[in-house]
Amino acid sequence: MARPLVDTFGRTHDNLRISVTDRCNIRCFYCMPEDGVRFLPKPEILTFEEIARFAEAAIPLGIRKLRITGGEPLVRRDLDRLIAKLAPLPGVEDLALTTNGVLLADQAESLYAAGLRRLNVHLDTLDRERFRSITRRDDLPRVLSGIDAAQRAGFRSIKINAVAVKDLVEPDIVPLVRYGLERGIEIRFIEFMPLDAQGLWQRGRVLFASEIVELLEREFGPLEEIPDADPRAPATEYRFLNGAGRVGFISSVSRPFCLNCNRIRLTSDGKLRYCLFAIEETDVKGLLRSGASGSQIQEVIRANVHAKWRGHEINNTAQFVAPPRPMYSIGG
Repeated sequence: MARPLVDTFGRTHDNLRISVTDRCNIRCFYCMPEDGVRFLPKPEILTFEEIARFAEAAIPLGIRKLRITGGEPLVRRDLDRLIAKLAPLPGVEDLALTTNGVLLADQAESLYAAGLRRLNVHLDTLDRERFRSITRRDDLPRVLSGIDAAQRAGFRSIKINAVAVKDLVEPDIVPLVRYGLERGIEIRFIEFMPLDAQGLWQRGRVLFASEIVELLEREFGPLEEIPDADPRAPATEYRFLNGAGRVGFISSVSRPFCLNCNRIRLTSDGKLRYCLFAIEETDVKGLLRSGASGSQIQEVIRANVHAKWRGHEINNTAQFVAPPRPMYSIGG
């Protein structure tokens, strides 16, 4: 067994996020412009075989968790073929996918059959007009149908991610949580982060987790924070004391978790990143396409992790620099 991936701050990395495309079929205002988006040409995107080779090299270094992201990963044709390559790899304990759900109804069964067992669906609102305003698309019925289809296909671990933008989503918080409680789906609220392509982010537009807790307690009664089963997990979870269920928060702004981070990211065009907000990235596509050995790829992974910084500086306006790529190009 190779040495684990430990950086200079003592953080062990066992989670690899793999973006399979920078393309997306909706246009959330906090992520992408409505028009004029330039996507990568197909030859620049890693093939499924190249992604699998990278994963095979990373797993012996202690990678145990894989998450498929985009853009919107379900726009990548035959994604179930990649799932079928990754799911049986020795050492993979958890394989998940993040999607906006628009195409999920047609693919849920094939993804499940290929070995996928966990889904995160991005959904900010159950209100059709507000969904249209946020995403610039009228696809809410398709997303809800996708969630239903996933449950029918056998998915038992489904979470819904909602971005918390102040003075926008407050009316959606209680309906989303009630929807999740009725269906056994955990809702996770993600504080709005400075990763949009248009520079719209301002700290004053972040709806903090503490504010959401207050809203939920007024409706459902007291919430109790659940001790982390995995202290490196990004979400803080709460349970409703009335036994109804739980809700999660990813508080990257108000409660950064950088010192517990266990994640590295592979972009769709073959760049390795040690942080979502990283300014620098390491090319691995060249290695994969030049026939590099597994040990050579592992050396590059180790070097990338070794260079990892202490963390982003979102709360330090004098030092924070937004990454040169927007979220859809990096991968969630």
